[in-house]
Amino acid sequence: MAPPILKLDDIFLSFGGTPLLAGAALQVEPGDKICLVGRNGSGKSTLLKIAAGLVEAQSGEVFRHPSATVRYLEQAPDFAGFQTVQAYAEAGLGPGDDHYRVTYLLSHLGLTGEEDPKNLSGGEARRAALARVLAPEPDILLLDEPTNHLDLPTIEWLEGELQKSRSALVLISHDRRFLEKVSTATVWLDRGTSRRLDRGFAHFEAWRDQVLEAEELEQHKLGKAIEREEHWLRYGVTARRKRNMRRLGELQTMRSQYRGHKGPQGTVQATVSDAQESGKLVIEADKITKTFGDRAIVAPFSIRVHRGDCIGLVGPNGAGKTTLLKMLTGQLAPDTGTIKLGTNLEIATLDQKREDLNPDETLAHYLTDGRGENLLVNGEQRHVTGYMKEFLFQPEQARTPIRNLSGGERARLMLARIMSRPANLLILDEPTNDLDIETLDLLQEIVAGFPGTVILVSHDRDFLDRTVTSTIAPAVPDAPDGRWIEYAGGYSDMLAQRKGAAEERRKAEKASERSKPQEAAPTETVKAKGKLSYKQKFALENLPKEMAKAEAEIAKREERMADPSLFTKDPTTFHKLAAEMEKLRNSLTKMEEEWLELEMLREELEG
Repeated sequence: MAPPILKLDDIFLSFGGTPLLAGAALQVEPGDKICLVGRNGSGKSTLLKIAAGLVEAQSGEVFRHPSATVRYLEQAPDFAGFQTVQAYAEAGLGPGDDHYRVTYLLSHLGLTGEEDPKNLSGGEARRAALARVLAPEPDILLLDEPTNHLDLPTIEWLEGELQKSRSALVLISHDRRFLEKVSTATVWLDRGTSRRLDRGFAHFEAWRDQVLEAEELEQHKLGKAIEREEHWLRYGVTARRKRNMRRLGELQTMRSQYRGHKGPQGTVQATVSDAQESGKLVIEADKITKTFGDRAIVAPFSIRVHRGDCIGLVGPNGAGKTTLLKMLTGQLAPDTGTIKLGTNLEIATLDQKREDLNPDETLAHYLTDGRGENLLVNGEQRHVTGYMKEFLFQPEQARTPIRNLSGGERARLMLARIMSRPANLLILDEPTNDLDIETLDLLQEIVAGFPGTVILVSHDRDFLDRTVTSTIAPAVPDAPDGRWIEYAGGYSDMLAQRKGAAEERRKAEKASERSKPQEAAPTETVKAKGKLSYKQKFALENLPKEMAKAEAEIAKREERMADPSLFTKDPTTFHKLAAEMEKLRNSLTKMEEEWLELEMLREELEG
């Protein structure tokens, strides 16, 4: 076993009251891919900050290998002093790090590097921060919710980058599918302490349930042991006084352990308040369109949404998901086409940006709309503190300003408000952001069992697969052009249908090509032969650009390898550059051969 490059042992930290961390541990060895899981408020982010050296534990051992480089992805990156995103990302590089990697990462994250950090959206800021921490390829990479605000194509790209990365990894995420694909070990932070499973997140939940069942059994045994000792004290044969005092002391210790045992944090218990049933047809859209400037956001699109449907909207950031959602719910008028909403609709909305929250408002005031201490839930008067407990808030938090809540607690608070109001149409825009796994489970149950209609926007593949009955996605995933298609089933079903449709198209094209020589008249054959296909024309025009790029990349690496001291100082980088050059040269040779063949074909056809 390799020695650890990061070790946290017996970490204690308290902000008053119940300790946040009490004996927590984390050990990272080279190549580890660890996911850190636990309930909202369990101290995951705090433990990660202790590992990064940003927060100091009150007691415990913290060891970082002196030569190990550490990079930490913070939730709110600080861009102060940086004129461009490129400058911000390059500031994370160390001596000898490759500046080209910053350009590579920014391009794959959808940024040019010329953006002004002051004007970045939440998603763009997260992408810039990712480029900064990934570029140096550090020994230890600490990532706190790296997928927040990222679209699905970027999340899947990030999965691949982290899987092939040589950096040891500790990450926090609510995205089940992401954790399953990236992690090889799991650390569970629970009630201040930590447990480690040397298997990925896919095995975590079954293991967690076994641990909790064993714990419950131990508590049951302890309770029985206390009953036996109490019976002996009352009715047992009198023995020596000294022995009796010892057993009495043991009994007091067992009682203390039993009373002091803090069980696992409860689960949210909630259902959506009943509302009058909506009409059978909830939404009917007929050939609706929306254009901003020269860009089509929604090309002619039609859909009929019926009561009981659960529809998911997916696509890259900027594709127009929120715009389409607002059009379907009547908040935004289409340029052309018609939207017809059904009867008796009572709509509850969870907004992606949490704009419904006033940071100065207290939790009780927000839940009751300032109408005293009670609220009406399913026709029943409920005291606000009792209702808050169902969503894992403590009674003393009733007077807490919303600004003091974590992201996960804010999401839970908005869920609590939505659940208290009668609704038969739920609109959920990125509902899974900041929710812990257990609250996410409850939300899935609520959505799947909701008797009304649900329309949701999400980048969480697992959540989509477990809840939706159909998925609306751009017709062209990589370059949305305003055309949207509805697929039956969840995200995985959509991918399977797209793959099947693509295979059918390829088969049809092959069949068409095979039939052309037999069906075409001689004059048509000559005409077909006298013209390059669209694909051939595109390759002929673009191959020179791609070859120029490859030549530039080869030149960059040749320049670096020309340093006579590189091999002795950093043989790993030297060999890496040599391998990259070999790959680039092979690619360049293939492109040159393809371009030459196409050019000869063009000359032959034109001559």
